Amino acid sequence: MQATSTRSQRLALRIGIALLALLLLLVLVVVFFPWDRLREPVNRYVSEKTGRKFEITRRLDVDLGWRSATVKLDGIEFANPSWARDPYLVRAERAEVDIRLWPLIKREVVIPRLMLVSPMVGLQMEQDGKRTWALGKDTSDEGTVPTIGQIQIDGGSIDFLAKHLGVDLHADVNFDSSKGEMPLSYRIKGTYQRQPLTAQGRTGNVMQLKAEGQPPFPLEIDATAGQTKLKAAGTVAGLSGLDGIDASFDLRGQSLGDLYKLLGVALPETSPYALSGRVGKRAAIWEVKDMKGKLGLSDIAGEMQFDQGQKVPRLSGALKSQVMDMDDLGPLIGLPPTARSAKAVEGVTPPPSVDQVKRPTRNGAEKVLPTATLDFERLRAMNADVRYTADRIRNVRELPLDKGSVHVKLQDSVLTLDPLDLGVASGKLVGAIRIDATKTPADIRASIEVRAMQLNRLIPKVETLRTSFGRLDGRVNLSGRGDSVASWLGGASGDVSAITGRGQFSNLLLEFMGLDGAEIIKFLLGGDNNVTLRCAAVAFDVNKGVMSGRSLVFDTTDTVFHAEGSANLANETLDFVVRQEPKDMSILSLRTPLVIGGTFGSPSGGVKIQPLAARGLAALALGAINPLLALAATIETGPGEDADCQDVLKRARQPVSKAAIDGANKGKGAKQ
Repeated sequence: MQATSTRSQRLALRIGIALLALLLLLVLVVVFFPWDRLREPVNRYVSEKTGRKFEITRRLDVDLGWRSATVKLDGIEFANPSWARDPYLVRAERAEVDIRLWPLIKREVVIPRLMLVSPMVGLQMEQDGKRTWALGKDTSDEGTVPTIGQIQIDGGSIDFLAKHLGVDLHADVNFDSSKGEMPLSYRIKGTYQRQPLTAQGRTGNVMQLKAEGQPPFPLEIDATAGQTKLKAAGTVAGLSGLDGIDASFDLRGQSLGDLYKLLGVALPETSPYALSGRVGKRAAIWEVKDMKGKLGLSDIAGEMQFDQGQKVPRLSGALKSQVMDMDDLGPLIGLPPTARSAKAVEGVTPPPSVDQVKRPTRNGAEKVLPTATLDFERLRAMNADVRYTADRIRNVRELPLDKGSVHVKLQDSVLTLDPLDLGVASGKLVGAIRIDATKTPADIRASIEVRAMQLNRLIPKVETLRTSFGRLDGRVNLSGRGDSVASWLGGASGDVSAITGRGQFSNLLLEFMGLDGAEIIKFLLGGDNNVTLRCAAVAFDVNKGVMSGRSLVFDTTDTVFHAEGSANLANETLDFVVRQEPKDMSILSLRTPLVIGGTFGSPSGGVKIQPLAARGLAALALGAINPLLALAATIETGPGEDADCQDVLKRARQPVSKAAIDGANKGKGAKQ
């Protein structure tokens, strides 16, 4: 029994020694195997499998391990497919490639590290999915694209072409070990999204495309694409998906709208801007924090988030301005910036200003309403939920805005500004605007209320006459279809009205409006006085762009004014007649109806010739008899009567025509 056990132990020992010897022999074979003898067979095999020439030009060596192998290539040339512009995918003095062994069983190529010395790399992508770096004969096959972790480059150049994306870039790369943590410098020139691009910067000697568990590598960039300039410095964990970004940035350009083509973020058109802050990216979510800067003449600050992981990308955030300048709002509604806004940001070439851009004209008259078309592609490109607040609004000229806020929501191609809240003339303008871009032309609805605006602030030129008004209330409820502000208003229907109650008004201005010579002379000699404003209303029924006056009354203790007529929003023309009815007796009066016509861009005003001519002829005839009798023709007996203010305001509050009522009700649908 003991002998049997001893024999078993000896057998096991012999087997163990044999296996160890075999293992040692395999190690010696691996270590001393003349790998270079496989160079030609490898060249033929790779060329056959890929359908393009592959050649190790000088020497092949392999360091073989249990899990991976390091392939050392002294001289390498790997041709591109015949359809590519550059003849070589890669051509380098030397290369080292770490390859995972076990994934090869599943025909997957995993390269944790790729080192190239003085390479020339030609990368190209086609619209049909073909890529030069796909290793199979079918270069559109996803399964033939290797997974690369890290890339080390010691000098050389890289070309990348994607015509369907408007990308054609050439990069020169240099390595200098004396430059510390970022020894690799690069210069890029070409076109990106069909805009000229130049860039330069530095990075660490190892660039991580897909490297899990590795520390992020440093990166600096100074780039210009078209009129957009970017400076950034920080770290990046992975280049292939730009994952793990943590960097400071300085971004400036002519309009934030330009970022749509560059970055895919659908932002509105703006005045020139300069923004700085910190940007980070984790997985599919970009975050901008501590952002501050300028939009034209306005300051801007806040935080933003852009989620690319959803089916439709989503932008969210909160922005705030301490001071917002009205000159910066033009581009938001399709107008060029003013000269002040265009030149407000240093380091940015000023775009053409509103004074330099030739506005559309119609029949020789300048067009006022913005004609810039809505960008439906951008409205459908993403969703958004952004809040904006301005603590103070300046440079408001004739419109005394105090502060404002708006909640912008874009969901499934429907844009809403709700609530829209502006402080105007110590009162408020509140409401909502809705643009449904799922329809072409877009379905646009607006519902705006005017609350308690102080007229002496709303009309500062009258305020200089030391007048004191009451408050103004009103509303705008419009709906229609269009692809611009002009085309929408040109076909919109609904209700527009503004009313005011009791207040004060300049008598001097009133007498000028009534062409009362005696009253003007009296006030010039004795000073201006105020008269009481009993009530006023300006209200229109709007039907397919035609604003027909339904209640146009201005009633004071001195004179009552009645107007009739219309404004055509499509043609931008005016056609109004204003009739004055004085309530007092006066001489030297040439009161006659006022005619307001022309266009929005070039309005005209005058008096009706017939009544004025009749008084003039009468004065001439009486003057021929006795010069003093000529004054009789200018005597005004004062036939005007007080308006029924309750009836005036009632008619102003409610549209009359069915088209206006239907349009107004639909316009109210802008509110959620």
